[in-house]
Amino acid sequence: MSLLDHLEELRDRLIHSVIAIAVAFALFWIPLDGIVNRLAPLFGWEIQLAPGVRGVDLVLDFLAAPIYRLLPAGHRLAFLGVTDPLILYVKVAGLAALFLAAPYILYQFWRFAVPGLYTRERRYIAPVVLASTIFFVGGGAFAYFVAFPFAAQFLLQMGAAFEPVLTVERYFRFLLTILLGLGLMFELPVVLFLLAQLGVVTPRFLLRNFRWAVLIIFIAAAIITPTPDVVNMSLFALPTVGLYLLGTLASWMVVRKKARQD
Repeated sequence: MSLLDHLEELRDRLIHSVIAIAVAFALFWIPLDGIVNRLAPLFGWEIQLAPGVRGVDLVLDFLAAPIYRLLPAGHRLAFLGVTDPLILYVKVAGLAALFLAAPYILYQFWRFAVPGLYTRERRYIAPVVLASTIFFVGGGAFAYFVAFPFAAQFLLQMGAAFEPVLTVERYFRFLLTILLGLGLMFELPVVLFLLAQLGVVTPRFLLRNFRWAVLIIFIAAAIITPTPDVVNMSLFALPTVGLYLLGTLASWMVVRKKARQD
C-alpha cells in the first residue's frame, strides 16, 4: 500500500472508533429503569431502579460511593457553578463511553497494525492486550477499594475540626487522577515485557538500576498522592515496586526463551 492508502486506512479506523465512542456515549443517557426492572424478576435480580435513572447516574453513584462511606450521614457533594453538574455528567459519560468502546477501538487498532506484523509478532498482540487490560483494571480496583479510601479518610481526619464542603468537580477530578494514575502505573510489567521483547532492556539492566527505578516510582507516587506524607506515598509506590520486580521476572523469561531459540 502507498502512504496515502495507509493514511486513508488510518482515517477509516479512527472514524469507526469515534462512532463507537459516540454510540456508547449516547447509551449512557438512555433511561434504564424500564429495561432493568422488567429483566430483574426474570433473572432473579433484587434490583429496582428509580424512574428515569440513566447509565451515567449509576456511574456517578459508583464513583461517589467511597466518599459517602466516610462523610457523616446527610452530607452530600456540592457544586458552586450552575454549569458544573452538566459538565460533570458529560465528562463522566465520555470517560465511561471510552472504557465501554475500548474493546472495539483495540480491534480497529489491530486491523490497522496486523498487516505490517510478522507471524511471530502477531502472537503477542492478544496476550499483551489482555494483560494490559487486566493490570489496568487491577490498578483501578486497587485505587478504588484501597488507596483512595485510605487517603480520603486521612485527609478528612486532618480536617475533623472543620465542616466538610466537598464540591463534585474537585472530588471527581481528585478521584479520577488517582484511578487513572494507578491504572497506568500498574501497566509497568507489560511495558517492561515489551521492552525486553524488543531487546531494549535485560533483567541484568533492570536489577542493576533498581534503586533508580524505585526513586522514579516514588516521584510518580508523590505526584499522584494527594498528601506529602510517607504513609500515603508508600501505599501508592510499594505495589508499583513489586510490579517492577514482576516485570523484571517477565523480562528474564523473555531472555531465557530467546536463548533457547538461539
